[in-house]
Amino acid sequence: MDAITATGAEDHTGVDPAAVERIWQAARHWYAAGMQPAIQVCLRRDGRVILDRAIGYAADDVPVRTDTPFCVYSAAKAITTTVTHMLVERGEFSLDDRVCEYLPEYTSHGKDRTTIRHVLTHSAGIPFATGPKPDLKRMDDSDYTRAMLARMKPVYRPGLIHVYHGVTWGPLMREIISAATGRSIRDILADEILTPLGFRWTNYGVAPEDVPLVARSHVTGKPLPAPVAKAFKTAVGGTPQQIIPFSNTRQFLTGVIPSSNTVSNAHELSRFAEILCRGGELDGVRVLSAETLRAATKEARRLRPDLATGLQPMRWGTGYMLGSKRFGPFGRDADGAFGHTGLTDIAVWADPQRALSVAVVSSGKPGPHREAKRYPRLLDRINAEIPRL
Repeated sequence: MDAITATGAEDHTGVDPAAVERIWQAARHWYAAGMQPAIQVCLRRDGRVILDRAIGYAADDVPVRTDTPFCVYSAAKAITTTVTHMLVERGEFSLDDRVCEYLPEYTSHGKDRTTIRHVLTHSAGIPFATGPKPDLKRMDDSDYTRAMLARMKPVYRPGLIHVYHGVTWGPLMREIISAATGRSIRDILADEILTPLGFRWTNYGVAPEDVPLVARSHVTGKPLPAPVAKAFKTAVGGTPQQIIPFSNTRQFLTGVIPSSNTVSNAHELSRFAEILCRGGELDGVRVLSAETLRAATKEARRLRPDLATGLQPMRWGTGYMLGSKRFGPFGRDADGAFGHTGLTDIAVWADPQRALSVAVVSSGKPGPHREAKRYPRLLDRINAEIPRL
C-alpha cells in the first residue's frame, strides 16, 4: 500500500501523531476491502492540516495524489447551501419568497405555494422527477430546465414533509439563483469565495481542458438488490450502471449541477469546511455571518430515516445535514457537526466543537458487501481520536 500512498504537508502541532496514524490505518483498512479504487482523507484541526493523504489509483495505472480532483456528487449541496445563505444575507432573496416570484412558470399543480425554503430543505414535494424523461444534452439550457420544472407534478403538498430531493434540488436551486441575481451560481461561487481564497477546484464542473485530470468514478461490487435498485433509479433517474458512467463524461463534468457535480478533492473540501468551522470567515474573507450560520445549522428536521442515507436516521438544518450523538452521516459522537455527504462514501463536514474540518472522498460506488461498515468505522475513528475542545 505504501507504493500507492501520497502524503501532503501535515502539521501535528497540538495533536497526538499516534492518533493521526490510527485514523489513517482505519482509512487503509477501508481501502483494503477492495471496493474503493481511490480514497483521500484530509483533516484540519484549528486551521492546521493534521492529515492529508490519498491511497489507490485515480485511473488505470495512475496513482492518486492528494490534489487529484474527483466528482464529489451530493457533497455539492453543502457548497450550494452556503452560497444560498450568503445571498439571502446580502438581500438577494428571502428563503420565504415563493419560487414563482422568480420562476413565473413554476405554478402548476399547486407549486405556486412552494417557497425557496421548501426547496432548500427538501420539502418542495418533487423528490423525484415526474413527467417526460429529460434530455440530458440540454441540462445546462435554462429555458428547457425551467419548462421541465414547470411541468412537474408534486407527489405531496409543498412543505408537508421532508423527502430528500437528490436530483431535482440542483436544477431548482440553479434556476432560482440565476433568476434572482442575474448571475450563474458558478460565477457567484468563483467570484465571491473560491477565487479570493485561492481554490483551484471546488466549483460545479470544470473547464473542458481539465476533464482528463478528474479521477474516474466506478461502480464496484455486486449489483444492488432489485427493490433497492428500483428505488435508486426512481430517485436519481437511472441505475448506478447508467448514472456513474455518465458522470465521467465531458458533458456532465463541464456542466453546472449544484446538487451533484462539484469537482474537488479532500484537501480543498476540508478547507471549504473550514469556512464553516470558523463561523463563516476564512483568511480575511467573510462569506457568512456567524448568526446566519447558526440559524442555518439549527435543527429543522428531527432524527428520522432519510433517503439520503439509505434510510438511516438523520437530522437536518436548513440545507445542511447535521451530525448526531449515536449515528449519522459524520460518524458517532458528532452532534455538533454539519455538512453533507456524496454518492457514495463521500463526506464533508465542519465540527466546531472539535475545531475540526474534514473531507473524505472516494471513487468507488459499491453495492452491498460484507465490509461496508469499514467506511463508517473510519468516521467513528476520526471522532474518537480528535477530542472536543
